[in-house]
Amino acid sequence: MIYLDWAATALPQEDIITEALKKSFEYFANPSAKHFMGKEARKILEEARSEIAGLLNTVPEHIVFTSGGTEGDYIPMLSLLSHPSTCSIAVSNIEHSAVREQADIMKARGYKILQIPADKNGFISADAVLKTIDSDTVFVSVMAVNNETGAIQPIAEIGKALEEYSKGKRKIHFHTDAVQAIGKIPFDLSKTAVHSASFSGHKIGAPRGIGFLYLKKNIESFIRGGGQENGIRPGTENLAGILALYGCLKKYYENLDIYVSHAKKLMDFLIDELSGIAGLSFIPEARPQLKDKFSPWILQFAVKELTGEVLVRCLSEKGICISTGSACSSRKQIRPVLEAMKIDAKVQQNSVRVSIGPSTQKKELEVFVKTLKEILIEFR
Repeated sequence: MIYLDWAATALPQEDIITEALKKSFEYFANPSAKHFMGKEARKILEEARSEIAGLLNTVPEHIVFTSGGTEGDYIPMLSLLSHPSTCSIAVSNIEHSAVREQADIMKARGYKILQIPADKNGFISADAVLKTIDSDTVFVSVMAVNNETGAIQPIAEIGKALEEYSKGKRKIHFHTDAVQAIGKIPFDLSKTAVHSASFSGHKIGAPRGIGFLYLKKNIESFIRGGGQENGIRPGTENLAGILALYGCLKKYYENLDIYVSHAKKLMDFLIDELSGIAGLSFIPEARPQLKDKFSPWILQFAVKELTGEVLVRCLSEKGICISTGSACSSRKQIRPVLEAMKIDAKVQQNSVRVSIGPSTQKKELEVFVKTLKEILIEFR
């Protein structure tokens, strides 16, 4: 089996997850309980929160544990329901469906939704953001790294531009979906000027169902319950998941330079190998020339002869796992991100995504390229 779908979910860090599970058995009490066992569980939970905050160069009070990226994306936007519906929300047109579809719901409730346009290479500029927002804008969302193309957005530059724009005016909440950024590329929250950022643990080997929301200041959460997580995300905390999330994030951060260097070497090799295949086009076309502007973990391309679904199936039958794009949208035919980049409809239909991880080996990519060539010969 060759697994090249890490952007959908990473291989689980079994040793870290097992250790976290064991510890959760020991500290099984509800962290909100007032007895000594509850207090012990709370202590372990808060220690993990503090350590995660340290890795991200922020403070524990800014970390809110969630069920993952989707919840982390919609909590800040839903908080806008406390604002008059005459306000506007600006989202990039290459956002993850968690943001895009939530924006549609807000639109149905009277909020004006402004689309920030990406350029042909899938990048959102600070200038594009400033040209899109209006005097009623209270919320801006631009994802840090696109989950389909791997385009790294200039989040710090956008944040600074919004700060300058907001001087003497109503402050604009700046949110970023950092699911494909945190732990995978250098990403210092203290230097981004974002007010909130979402993250999902299973992208770095933690279990599904755990993540966190970085929140620079408290918001009026639309979700109500027992008051956990400072009232932002009610519900009994998932201690096993939180401990696993911390362990995996710590491992990624401790090895970030090594991991990124490894990924860059593999991606350079893969791009060079694929460049020689007739009828294959990268998405965007300039991807090989703009390597430093893209995540070294993600590559999107299309082949002329086969639709993405057919190619994924053919490779799957030979024990190789890739995807047609976002796993969260894999059941839908429309490709909003590629549409936003004005990619040809046929290329959209034929597009696939290869995503690698820290344990991916060069020989696996060699087998992938060889198998891809064999499949294309069969269809030509």
